[in-house]
Amino acid sequence: MPAVVVVGIDPGTQRCGFGVVARVGSRLTVVESGVLAPGDHPLPLRLALILEGLDALLARAGASEVAVESVFAGISPRSALVLGHARGVALAAAARAGLPIFEYAPAQAKLALTGNGRAEKTQMVRMVRALFGVEAGLADEADAIALAVCHLSLGAARRLSAAALRPAPRSAAASRAGAARPARPRAAPRRSRLGRTGSGA
Repeated sequence: MPAVVVVGIDPGTQRCGFGVVARVGSRLTVVESGVLAPGDHPLPLRLALILEGLDALLARAGASEVAVESVFAGISPRSALVLGHARGVALAAAARAGLPIFEYAPAQAKLALTGNGRAEKTQMVRMVRALFGVEAGLADEADAIALAVCHLSLGAARRLSAAALRPAPRSAAASRAGAARPARPRAAPRRSRLGRTGSGA
C-alpha cells in the first residue's frame, strides 16, 4: 500500500513550523519536522527566506497535500495581519508545488493530536514525543505535525463532501444532443393594422 504524505505548516514570520507525516494503512510516521527561523531581518527578507525553505521542503517531501493553519478568532488585528503575511507565503509555496491546500483551525489540530481542542503548547510537545518519538524543540514544530495528523484524519471526509457538492458532469451524449438541437425560430414582429397619420390627412 503506497504511503499518503501530508505536509503540515504552522505559519509565522519569526518561526514557521513544518511537519511531514506519512500514513501507511492506519499507521502514522513523522518523516521530517522542524522550524524555519529566518533570523532578525526586515519582514520582506524573512518572508523570502521562509518561502525559499518551504520550496525546498515541498520539493523533497513527496507530499500529495498540504495542511495549513487558518486564521483564528480572538487575536489582535496586528497579529492577524502578520499571520496573514506568513500564511500567504505558505499558500504560495504549496501552489507553486502544485499541491492541494487544506486549512484547519488550531483547535481542530489540537483535538486531532491530543483529544483536547484547548491543549497547551507543552501538552502538544509531549504528545508528539509520546506518539512519534519526536523531540520537538518548539511548539511550532509540534503544531505543524498536529496539522498534518488532523488532515490525515479529516481530509478524506472533506474530499468526499466536496465531491458530493460538485455538480455532476453532463454526459457526452447529452452534450451532443444539446449541440445538435436546432434553435427555435423567432416570431416576426406583427405589423400594426393602423395606418400612419400625418398633417393634412
